[in-house]
Amino acid sequence: MEFRVFVFWFLALVLVGASLRVITAKNSVHAALYLVLAFFTAAGVWMLLQAEFLAIVLVLVYVGAVMVLFLFVVMMLDIDFEAMRQGFRSYLPVAFGVGAVIVVQMGLVLWSKVKDTGARAETVAAAAADPAYSNTKVLGREIYTQYVYAVEIAAVILLVAIVAAIALTLRKRKETKYQNPSQQIKVRREDRVRLINMPSVKRDAEN
Repeated sequence: MEFRVFVFWFLALVLVGASLRVITAKNSVHAALYLVLAFFTAAGVWMLLQAEFLAIVLVLVYVGAVMVLFLFVVMMLDIDFEAMRQGFRSYLPVAFGVGAVIVVQMGLVLWSKVKDTGARAETVAAAAADPAYSNTKVLGREIYTQYVYAVEIAAVILLVAIVAAIALTLRKRKETKYQNPSQQIKVRREDRVRLINMPSVKRDAEN
């Protein structure tokens, strides 16, 4: 077995294991950290495919920005996870059904691309041998021509997820005390300090 193939299978197994731990970990912070591991291994797979730009973007954007946002949201939300897990098993049939549909769709897409995979692989290999070849330029051309609708739909979904996360964290709670910086800046001395004139009291010698 070649070293390249060995590295691919190693990263693939780690990626699958981390993905499973994301949905099975009891601690939400641990699940987010497993998702970070999955992103890093996916970036390694992209590197093996000579897609350096995608690997770097995956690490910088998702690990450096999106996952930090997820961790902040998970740690700031006051959610009773034990109550949420009580009905976990009841949703398993629906989850397996949705997963099976996704697997079938991905299989159909891959099967439709199998016929021209060899020819395209040879074309890509020949193009990559050119010193002026830029996979970033090719990726941008494919994104904004053939896959423009898919990219736009994914962008809208991510935007909705970000807005939902912000809306959840900004909810007002009765037991939480909030500060108003504008009122703190406008405060006057008379509002905080009050001088009271009190007559002096002289104690008796016996006391």
